Amino acid sequence: MALFEKKKYIKITPNHALKDQELTKPDVPDDLFAPCPACKHVIYSKDLGHIRVCPHCGYNFRIKAKRRLKYTVDEGSFEELFKGIETKDPLDFPGYKEKVHATQAATELDEAVLTGLATINGQKCLLGIMDSSFIMASMGTVVGEKITRLFEQATEEKLPVVLFTASGGARMQEGILSLMQMAKISAAVKRHANAGLFYLTILTDPTTGGVTASFAMQGDIILAEPQALVGFAGRRVIENTVREELPEGFQRAEFLQEHGFIDAIVKREELPEKIGWLLKIHAGGAS
Repeated sequence: MALFEKKKYIKITPNHALKDQELTKPDVPDDLFAPCPACKHVIYSKDLGHIRVCPHCGYNFRIKAKRRLKYTVDEGSFEELFKGIETKDPLDFPGYKEKVHATQAATELDEAVLTGLATINGQKCLLGIMDSSFIMASMGTVVGEKITRLFEQATEEKLPVVLFTASGGARMQEGILSLMQMAKISAAVKRHANAGLFYLTILTDPTTGGVTASFAMQGDIILAEPQALVGFAGRRVIENTVREELPEGFQRAEFLQEHGFIDAIVKREELPEKIGWLLKIHAGGAS
């Protein structure tokens, strides 16, 4: 007998029934669970509620304009204004028109800000809600036009303006024309202020770039949602510019409130009542 013998292996083949059976993955909806960006808990989506707030740490998930509108204004009071302004492609930027059309279909919005007339806790106002699901709520010419018209109508009708901000900054596909909206909106804000009218901003996650550098920080009172990212440039860009290491969370709402840039941080579920109260005490001659 040989010292080493070659072992015999038996080839195992799948049963015909198993071989023919179609193997499928469980049908689990993509949005069934949501990881919290702040505390990293994986949350059952239904536990976030209709206002989408983490039950563990209170982080406010990004929400679309129409969802925010539904829980903010008095039922049936919203009248949309300035709808249907066509987004142009001044630079003939490759794929820009197609991207805008696809986003319009996906979001059911004509642009990155929803504007209109509404009442909040019985207080009449002109309302704007920026939507980060529309090309990151970037500020192009149509966004600038709609917000400018919002302030112009508010000035004419002697009404306050409430503006929920959210943006990645100016829209690069429109070049310098997008940056011009900073001055255009700011001029309209100034005319509104000169008329003695109230302007309230609510900073939501994220509010950055040219929006932060202009009308987002020009409110008479500036509120923010918890843990909202607010800033101009990104951390790495700033650190490379100033050659210093910046403190942790320096662009979060809590840090900004501590350093006097924000008046108050308000939980999402408390915003309608807080907004209504602020509108009431600043109403002056408006009704």
